[in-house]
Amino acid sequence: MKPARILVVDDEPGIRRSLCGVLEDEGYLAESVGSGEECLQDLAQVPTEMVFLDVWLTGIDGMETLARIQEMDFAERPVVVMISGHANIETAVKATKLGAFDFLEKPLSLPKVTVVVKNALDHRRLALENMRLKQDDDSKYRIIGESVPMKALRQQLALMASTNGRVLIYGESGSGKELVAHAIHALSPRAIEPFVEVNCAAIPEELIESELFGHNKGSFTGAHESKTGKFQKADGGTLFLDEVGDMSLRTQAKVLRALEEQRFEPVGAASFTQVDVRVVAATNKVLEDEIERGNFREDLFYRLNVIPFHVPPLRDRREDVPLLADYFLREFTRAYGRRPKELTAPAYQLLQEYRWPGNVRELRNLIERIVIMNPQVRIDARHIPLPAARRGAAERGAERFGSLQEVRQAVEREYIIKKLEENNGNVTRTAELLGLERSNLYRKMKTLGIGPKE
Repeated sequence: MKPARILVVDDEPGIRRSLCGVLEDEGYLAESVGSGEECLQDLAQVPTEMVFLDVWLTGIDGMETLARIQEMDFAERPVVVMISGHANIETAVKATKLGAFDFLEKPLSLPKVTVVVKNALDHRRLALENMRLKQDDDSKYRIIGESVPMKALRQQLALMASTNGRVLIYGESGSGKELVAHAIHALSPRAIEPFVEVNCAAIPEELIESELFGHNKGSFTGAHESKTGKFQKADGGTLFLDEVGDMSLRTQAKVLRALEEQRFEPVGAASFTQVDVRVVAATNKVLEDEIERGNFREDLFYRLNVIPFHVPPLRDRREDVPLLADYFLREFTRAYGRRPKELTAPAYQLLQEYRWPGNVRELRNLIERIVIMNPQVRIDARHIPLPAARRGAAERGAERFGSLQEVRQAVEREYIIKKLEENNGNVTRTAELLGLERSNLYRKMKTLGIGPKE
């Protein structure tokens, strides 16, 4: 592993030499400069993990240099340790407020220097790991799409996420309702507090009250231990009630009361538990119809439906399909350690023609299967297992091809690609099999838009 680069900034050459010597003996790459100006210039040009920065410098002093370092745009910011022969508590406190990791007094102690360097680099490594994890988390819940419905949805998110208003998200199964719920929480003042999910359709009716509100030990058969409910776990944060339309009427009554009073009784308890919870609910049902059928409480509907969100099905925003497909390709090639892949124009067309009854979830699962099952880099339409969509495309063939020549070229292209695959991309062997000169096959491939990788 490449050693960490440490920059020593001090206007005394003797201190620069001795400190660099100590750091090099410990296995670090140490370099030095004599002024704050040189420090800033060096950091702008060379990636650096750590800086030892003297407080008293000619030109701009150490404090001003530290402040400017904090303002610089780094991909990975260096950690700074201040050094001084005239230290006092006020200076140390000011340096810490400006972002310094530690403050050392001169003359520098060798054991203390080695310990501080190790701690500072460990601190930096953990901070960078946390930042990357947060970026990965943000990426996971990023709403992708440039269609008119998705732009409108993002605008609505920006307007209401910072409020505490209850939200009801409508949308078909797999359309991304959970993603919207996560985005609402991430953009809200509650973002650092818990986000707790409950799938109301997946929990048996006899257990959902216990799941939501918790229970006391011995409150029913099998309750061997007390349990904290989802409402309490979400205290201060957001509770996401997915498929809320599948909740029983009895549970609906308890949820309504909890929403109105921000308190509830755990099963078997004799007292109330107070909470501060923002509720976001989602459903793939038309709740107004469920109300008419007597399956959903009207008063609960109005409590939940303060801010309605409609997540459009994928078939209504087909221009977003290529963006989503590319995003999932990158996600799964990275996750499975595969080479980056790309979709051809016919592949994009096939994906956009399909109606996606399973919405974004179906597209995600399909791309994952393609990444796992197809070793080639270029993914063409024939690699995409959507038989119904293939039939639809074939039926529209006459509309796509304006002439007999276009049909002939399309068939020729498919046939040559198939033979190339059978010969593992060997053009010479394929040309022999087709009874063509190698140069003629190359020209034909170029005319038909077939890359050598195909």
